[in-house]
Amino acid sequence: MKARTLVLIILCIIFADQAMKFYIKLNYFAGEEHLILGRQWARLHFVENEGMAWGWKFGGGFGKIALTLFRLVAVIWGTFLLRDFIRKKYHAGFIICAAMIYSGALGNLIDSMFYGMIFENSNPMAQNVAKLFPPLGGYAGFLHGKVVDMMYFPLITNAHFPTWLPIWGGDDFEFFRPVFNIADASISCGVIIILLFQNKFFAHHDTPTHHTVETSSVVDDNTQIS
Repeated sequence: MKARTLVLIILCIIFADQAMKFYIKLNYFAGEEHLILGRQWARLHFVENEGMAWGWKFGGGFGKIALTLFRLVAVIWGTFLLRDFIRKKYHAGFIICAAMIYSGALGNLIDSMFYGMIFENSNPMAQNVAKLFPPLGGYAGFLHGKVVDMMYFPLITNAHFPTWLPIWGGDDFEFFRPVFNIADASISCGVIIILLFQNKFFAHHDTPTHHTVETSSVVDDNTQIS
């Protein structure tokens, strides 16, 4: 696989991810929700995530900086890894999946690094939509931005866990609960595809080598080779 093809794939994912995030940030207030094509199980629901992918959180303000720096190191390391995968001619499918994971990490890193400086905060109580480059500055400093999530697919709602189930017995049950973005989806799809096709991606086909032995001995009916 050529490097420029991989760069094009990464740029397409980053553009789609950031375009969707900008649209949501500039048109939705925090907590606003709309159905997609009138479907109850497909919604755009604007939330901002201070932590990891899929809404997981990590250790307050210090954890936020640590997580952003970890993402930055992972993206830098990933750049060299992708170059190495191309140089060593790994399976094209594996390289594309690795690029999807890389793109997702980079997409969320952009939010964490810069969104706090370029956007004002969304106020769900006043239902105000954030502005880009507000006169009074953004809602947070460098490395403190929140990741924008919006894709929500509650396929099963209004259900309950069985009462006999330990811990969660009788609680409300919803599938699929997480709100995520295109970057999260890119990471998850890349990981899942690698797991499903790992045997194909990492298969080594060893071709048997046949060696021809030359000899100056005369072989005929009167010669026996033992």
